[in-house]
This record gives sequence, structure tokens and C-alpha cells, in this order.
Amino acid sequence: MTDPRPVVLVVEDEPQMRRFLRASLGAEGYQVLEAWSVADGVRQVTAEHPDAVLLDLGLPDGDGIELVRRVREWSSVPVIVVSARGREEEKVAALDAGADDYLPKPFGTKELLARLRVALRHARAVAAPEGPLLDVGPLRMDLERHEASVEGRAVRLTPIEWRLLAYLARHAGKVLTHAQILREVWGPNASSQSHYVRVYMAELRKKLEADPSRPQLLLTEPGIGYRLADGA
Repeated sequence: MTDPRPVVLVVEDEPQMRRFLRASLGAEGYQVLEAWSVADGVRQVTAEHPDAVLLDLGLPDGDGIELVRRVREWSSVPVIVVSARGREEEKVAALDAGADDYLPKPFGTKELLARLRVALRHARAVAAPEGPLLDVGPLRMDLERHEASVEGRAVRLTPIEWRLLAYLARHAGKVLTHAQILREVWGPNASSQSHYVRVYMAELRKKLEADPSRPQLLLTEPGIGYRLADGA
């Protein structure tokens, strides 16, 4: 009989951290696989097809970002980076390479589990045929009618606001970098125009948030990009 529990591959070279993650995830009903290097991680993703990957960046045979790039050549498995590296440039590099989320060490177990649930839910949504409706918390988008509402209140959006919000909604809970948003919404020639995103996010917040100065739905990841909140 096939084990129905989600499989999480932990790619981490510190034995103590692997033990901690194995115990924390196992207690929540996850199956846990372990790898200690880039090569071992790629091999296990290829052979075992895990449901998600928790990845440290500092590995003995290379940078974890290289693992993300190699896996993204053929797989869309959710990858959550868990690393002691806190520089924004490294976070952006990991996310631009294809990681789904970035959680700096030290982190709380509850936050890790919440991020993991969101990543798995997003992966299931992407795998399923996309219907005409996107529901994320209080937000509903009808993709066929090009209609949006928040808590039942209709919201009128410009074409660019619609594209931006739809992109965020399709990836709810995932951190999207400025570069990713610009490529998707404005095209490859807008890669250096990060102010576009700031201006339009400010307009969306005015239309969607109860208090635009304290957004609860359209969240900023400082120095990196934005995330549409998706409660776990």
C-alpha cells in the first residue's frame, strides 16, 4: 500500500540540523528523506520525486543555488531555502533561480511548517487544471470575466493591475522577486524598472486593503519583492 504522507527531502550538511528537521517534520506526519550535498540532493530529487525540498545553501560540494537551477531544468517541486545567509542579494539569487521561499536560520518550527503547507498547497493548485476562479483569502478573481472582488466588494482594476494581481494570486504564498514580477507583467525589457512594481502595488493596496499603510494581503518582502498572503 502506498504511503499517503507527503515526502520532504532535507538537503543539509549539518547532522544536528538534519536530526532537528527529521524530528519536527516526522512529528507532523511527513516522510523525511535526507541528503548532505548538491550531488546527493539532485540524485534524490531525480530518484525519489519528493513533494517538497528543504535546502541549505552552504553545502560541501557547492552552493545550494546550483541545486535549484539543476532541478528547475525538469522539475517544479517546491523548494524552500533554509539558510543562515541573511543577505538580500543571496535571497534574491535563490528565488530568481527558482526557489519558492526563503526562511533564514534560526527559524521557528511553526513558521517552517506554515511555509511548507503553503508551498505544498500551491504545488497542488498548479498541478490541477486551472479553473476560472482564483480564491485567496478575501480575494476572488474570475479569470474569464476579468472581475475581482474583496470580501464580496467589486474592485475595478486597470489592465496592468489585473495582470499583476493575477500573477500574485496564481502564486499565492510564494515570494516573487522584483525581477520575476517585471518579466511576467511588463516583459523582459523592463527588468531594470523596479519602480513600476512599487507604484502599481501602492495602487492595488489602495483598492484592496482596509488600511493600505498596514497591508494584510499584499505583503512586502523588503529588498526582495512581494508575496500575496495565503494563510496556512
